[in-house]
Parts: sequence; C-alpha cells; structure tokens
Amino acid sequence: MVIFRTVATSAAVLVALALTGAVAGPVWEPAPVPSHLRLGSTETAIGGALPGGGEPGDHEVRESEVTIPLADGLEVGGLLREPIDAGPGEHPGIVFVHGAGTGKAVDAFTLAATALASAGITTLVPDKRLDNYSTRHRDYEAMARDYAHSVSYLRDVPGVDPDRVGLYAESEGAWVSPVMMVDDPRLAFQILVSAPVVPPRQQAAYAVDNYLRNTDVPAGVFRAIPRAVGMRLPGGGFEYADFDVRPWLEQQDDPILAVYGTNDASMPLEQGTQELLDTAGDVTVRFYDHANHGINVETPDGLVLHPDFATDVADWVLGLPATASAPPRLAGAQPRQVYLAAPVPQPQWYGDGDWLVGVVITAAGLLLVGPLLVGGTALVGRLARRRTGRPGVHLARSLRAPLAGLAIGAVVTTVGLAVYLAAVARLALDYEKNALVVQGGWIGVRLLGIATVVAAALLLNRLRDLRMSLVEPVETTRSDTSRAGAAGIAVRTGFWATVLGATALLVTLAYWGAYQLGI
Repeated sequence: MVIFRTVATSAAVLVALALTGAVAGPVWEPAPVPSHLRLGSTETAIGGALPGGGEPGDHEVRESEVTIPLADGLEVGGLLREPIDAGPGEHPGIVFVHGAGTGKAVDAFTLAATALASAGITTLVPDKRLDNYSTRHRDYEAMARDYAHSVSYLRDVPGVDPDRVGLYAESEGAWVSPVMMVDDPRLAFQILVSAPVVPPRQQAAYAVDNYLRNTDVPAGVFRAIPRAVGMRLPGGGFEYADFDVRPWLEQQDDPILAVYGTNDASMPLEQGTQELLDTAGDVTVRFYDHANHGINVETPDGLVLHPDFATDVADWVLGLPATASAPPRLAGAQPRQVYLAAPVPQPQWYGDGDWLVGVVITAAGLLLVGPLLVGGTALVGRLARRRTGRPGVHLARSLRAPLAGLAIGAVVTTVGLAVYLAAVARLALDYEKNALVVQGGWIGVRLLGIATVVAAALLLNRLRDLRMSLVEPVETTRSDTSRAGAAGIAVRTGFWATVLGATALLVTLAYWGAYQLGI
C-alpha cells in the first residue's frame, strides 16, 4: 500500500512538473529549408578575371606597424602589408573588419592579408577598438565609424588608389561593413566572409541548434534553445542581439563577394546567401569544400587557408568591375543547410534573466536557512533537555528523511543539469561526440530528478498521514508554553522554507526540460 501510494503520488508530481515545463515557455521547432541553392559550377574560379592580373606569391610583402588616429584623440594600432614592386600606377586596398573572435592585428587575418598583399593588393588590419566593446555591450554603427578612420588612413598610403579601397569583413564584422558602405559611398567593394546576414540572436539560436544536432543530444535538450537565447539576459545589455543589417544591405549597389566554408555549422549558409541575393546589388558567392568558419582547411601540418581562396579573392578584386557581375554568381561545393534561422520566440515565465537568477538565488537562500532553522531548533531542544530535563521541540521523525531527500535532490539535480549542459556545450563547440556524456549524462540528470520527486511524494504522503502536524508531540508546563510555541514556529518556518526552496528549483528544472515526457 505504501509503495502504491508513493508511486501514484510520484507519477502525479512528475506529470504536474512536465505540464508546468511545457506551458512555461516556447518550444523549439525550426522550419526546414524549403529549397536548396542551385550552383552554376563546382569550381570556385572567378568569372571575368583579368589574365595575369596577379596571383598570391607574385610579390614580396613589406609589413609595417602603424598607428591609426580615431575620434576624440584616441588611436589604435594596425598592420599594413604592401606589395613590393607592384608595378606602375595605383592598386587596390583592403581594410579588414574583425569578427567576434579577434581584436588585435597581430593575431588576425595573417594568412589572408599576407596572401592578398603578395598578389598586388595593399591590406590594412587595424586593431579593434575594445574600450567600448564587450560581451554585454556592442554598437555596430559606432564600430563602423571607428573603422572608417582605417579606411581614410589606407586611402592616404602611397601607391593605393583611394577609389579602389574596399572592405574584408569576417563573421560579426559582416554586421559592421554594410553600415560602413552606406556611410561612405566612395568605398568600392565588400568581401563578406562567413556572413550571418540574419540578426545575431537568430544566428546564435541557429548555431546552437546545429552544434547540438552534431553532438547527437536527446530531443529534450533542444527545449533550452529558445529559453536561453530568447530571454533578456541577466544584468541587461545585449541590445545588439537584435541588430538587423539588412536595411543597410538594401541600400548598396557596390559589388559584394560572399564566401563560406561548407564545414561552418555556425552560419545559415544557404539562407544568408539567398538574403544577400534578394537585398543587395551585384553579389558573387563561393562555397569552399571542407573549409571552416575562417575558410581554413585541415592538413597534416594544421589549419591553412583553402588553397583556392586567396587566388579567387585576388582575382575578384583585381578584376573589378568586370568580375562584379560575371557568371557564375554561385559556385563551389554544394552547401547543405537543413533548418532555417528564424526569429527566436521569447520565453513566458523566465523571459527576464534577472528574474530567473533571482528565483535560483532565493531558492538557494531558502534551502540554506530552512534546514538551519529545523536543525538548529532541534539542537537547542536537545541541549535544553540535558540542562532542564524538559523535552525540546523538533520536526516529526517521519518527515526528516524525505525532507532531506527533497532538499538535497533538488540541489544535486540542478547542479547536475548545469554540469551536463556545460559538458554538452564543450563537446558541441569542439565538434565531438560522446554518447556516455551526451546520452548517459541526460539519463543521469533525469534519474536524479525522478529520485527527488519520489522524496517529495513520500513527504506529501507522510504530511497527509500526520494531518499536517510538523512537530512531535511535546509535554510542557504552562511556563514552557511560550518557549515551545516559539520553537514550533521556528521548525515550521524552516520546514516550509525548505519545501518552498526545493519546489522553486524543481519548477526551474521543469522549465529547462528535466521533467518533460519522453527522452
């Protein structure tokens, strides 16, 4: 009978938590790509390129450290690479715009900037201004104004044609360079490397989804995507997450070369390409087989630029304007995007990250104070009994074990889920699979959650048996009544504080998918 009651109550609590998690926030159901791009060629060679127009390696390269003045008396460093003996006349120049992963010129674009300089194009890699750039706060329009000073600097370099200066923007930089093109109509061209095109929040959700699918996580884990990416993150900021670059792209007529690596799981390759084709002017797109986010490929000696990449970029730049509209517009290895990047639904209950953090901190505080009140009152009662011989007040014996199981289980399951998600994130970012961690860890978290619910069921049933009487019967004299009453209040307060704290964690676990039906 006891077992049946425990099983029935546990099942009821599990169903209640599953329903709570289901209605608490959005589901994640990305739409499949309706149709795939049709490429004009499997070769990436640029149409309309000038015969003998310049190849990487044709020239020695002179590298110079430079200082670029910004507004308000600020300045950034940079690396200028110039082709030696590039011949008479002025030649094109390229300013590089950093992605999120780089900031210093000495650490960024070394292979690409050097290869293009050796083909006869002067390149400038400025340092990213970092005093107004952080994970929480970024202003892409302000960044465009800062990079504009690098454009002005390059235009004044001897041997550079100021009307043939363009931009090379990678990843996050592709949200900055279209703004620069609109602000400065004199810019001649734009090279977009691994451009998201869609807003940052959509790209982040798409990347997380792709990474998780590559790691073979259980279906239940995907619920966390819109609930994490869609909420307002704790502490505020992150306004740039919804920045939409497409209005700037729509204003551009200058030629664009967009390049992607087919192994880049973080970018919506086909969708981004289609957005460019639909919004911008002359767009040429190339897909490089087995290349990653930086258009690098794996070799026995490590990562190197795709062997065709620098040649194609140099041919396109040196061949302008003929190469801007020369066929084929789309060429290279066939990309395979399975799902669309789309607006991320905002969570309902925990849409504000500050509220989520507040709930967890409050629950932790209750789970710390509650047991202290219960245990402290019992300890004081035992000491008083030794001194006076009078019995103390303590929590009913039958409630102690399930209450402890509920409290400890809620904390351990919460920590276990956090550790599991961190481990999965690491595997996903490293493009690795580990069934023991991914599948076994998820089952482990679910089992911990179920064990905690069993403890909660035992507690509920025993409360019912005791008719909600939380303390053991106490014999007192009239003079002890007030003291016993105060002790009883402390025990009851501690008990309900513990229950409330554990319940808050269980609801939070349900929100993140630990109690959803199925695996």
